[in-house]
Amino acid sequence: MTKTATALPRDETTPISDFVLDPYAIYQRYRAETPVIEVASVGRVMLTKAADTRMVKENWELFSSDDPNTPMRRAFQAHTLMRKDGQAHARERHAMASAFGAKAIRDVWLPLYQSIAEDYIGRLPRGETVDLFGALAAPISAKCLGHLVGLTQSSDDDLCRWSQVLIDGAGNFGFSDEPFIRSDATNGEINGAIDASIARLKSQPHVNAISAMISAEDPLPLEAIRSNIKIAIGGGINEPRDALCTAVYGLLSNPDQLADAKANPRLWANVFDETVRWVAPIQVSSRLVKEDTEIRGIPIAKNKVVMTIQASANHDEELYDAPHLFDIHRPKQSHQAFGNGPHFCMGTHIARRMIADIVLPMLFDRFPNMRLAGDVPFRGFGFRGPISVPVVLD
Repeated sequence: MTKTATALPRDETTPISDFVLDPYAIYQRYRAETPVIEVASVGRVMLTKAADTRMVKENWELFSSDDPNTPMRRAFQAHTLMRKDGQAHARERHAMASAFGAKAIRDVWLPLYQSIAEDYIGRLPRGETVDLFGALAAPISAKCLGHLVGLTQSSDDDLCRWSQVLIDGAGNFGFSDEPFIRSDATNGEINGAIDASIARLKSQPHVNAISAMISAEDPLPLEAIRSNIKIAIGGGINEPRDALCTAVYGLLSNPDQLADAKANPRLWANVFDETVRWVAPIQVSSRLVKEDTEIRGIPIAKNKVVMTIQASANHDEELYDAPHLFDIHRPKQSHQAFGNGPHFCMGTHIARRMIADIVLPMLFDRFPNMRLAGDVPFRGFGFRGPISVPVVLD
């Protein structure tokens, strides 16, 4: 790694595998020494300070979402709204916005999610050791997402598998063959499920995302509907899944904070926000530089791709004391786990209500003496969360 007064610093040695295993120590070093740095293994210029990541996300005219080398295009077999700007992005986002709105959340999704949680948590075996990742977090996230988007005919197992394949492909910044081979096959399955739902919902309208898009004043073409639902399958399952797993781990590792949340239900919202700050489910995003510019005095040439590191921004020492610690009592401070600017995550509010208002309180009420039963390993570069959360359900 080299550093000069004016040249763009470059890290030639850190492999992607290091970011997958433990990125936070690397980001801490970057923030302190080279907050703007090109990383050879990733092929992008990483931005690790909160002010820089926020600025880039809010300035879409200079920093376009249309990353020409994103693995997402290959993984999703589509130019998704995540890689669109301006009116093109707004049109697709607006077409399904009603499904994610406050009225739909209040009148449809929260009552339904309450019933789903009672069912799924009620199935958990009291007194036994289970892995909450597979026993609860993944399937409940899939079931809720299936209703939200309109894929109610698809099984939890299929939705979970599709989501993991898509995010593995979207995060395949090394462009290995194997994740794309799997995503090619999975896209065919997803397209078939979406097409079947479209046919059904044309005669049976609903408030879900597919129904909203096919009944919009400016209806979207089939390709756009498919790509938008794939985005929802990826983010709408892995984000609440990983946030739920991380929250359980954070609370069980800090029993005093768990006791405080149980005693004061208002703190469950703090638990959610601290969880996604501590370990952001979506760790990074890419932006294409449209004109020569500078960040922190470092020249960034036109057509370079910068990568906003939300994971690092959420640990920026300028904003957070001891950012590596899980602390639900932190002074209120905005975070970037769900992005900002035009691409702010549409599912943020429903994910917060699902986890903070329903699942976490219900889970700890049913199993007040739940405890960890082993290590909780975290993995992931583009997307990150626990891959196993073994607990004893007492």
